[in-house]
Amino acid sequence: MLFEFIATMAAAFGMAGLALIITHLSKLSGKRAPKWLVPLFAAIGIFTFQIHQEYNWYSQQVSKLPAGVEVVKTAESRTWFRPWSYVKPQILRFIAADIKNARVQVDNADMHLVTLYLFERRRSVQKIPQVIDCAAPARADYILPKAGSTLSLDEHVQQTSTWHPLTKADSLFIRVCTDSNP
Repeated sequence: MLFEFIATMAAAFGMAGLALIITHLSKLSGKRAPKWLVPLFAAIGIFTFQIHQEYNWYSQQVSKLPAGVEVVKTAESRTWFRPWSYVKPQILRFIAADIKNARVQVDNADMHLVTLYLFERRRSVQKIPQVIDCAAPARADYILPKAGSTLSLDEHVQQTSTWHPLTKADSLFIRVCTDSNP
């Protein structure tokens, strides 16, 4: 966040410097540039850089994902205070799954433990363990069992979590249940 702020200020000063050059060149030609030219160019620099960062944030984050962690869902955003997002929607949130480290349960081959990572612009990444039931298909939050618990994974999840249905076309289901199976 600090580096983005510094880069934003650098873009503002760069564009303001360009406006100063235009102002001085206009004096040489015998005309005067308007006084509001420097702040206008600084504002253009700030907005242009921020819009560029918002559109490139998703690709920057995806390029930093380790091998085996794959994007399973994206959320496009259109908002009234970003009118350019109606022309081209922005991806400001996405979910990635750690497919490489997904584990099949010994007591039930249809149950997979997978870690989901929730990414959102200007927020910390959230890590959420999930249980995927490939037979149902459904998913549920995985809450660690208490020490000494004798419940199976399925029994534990039934008691502590709510199952959410998945469709067979859902990319999380496809990546965990079909692509990761040998």
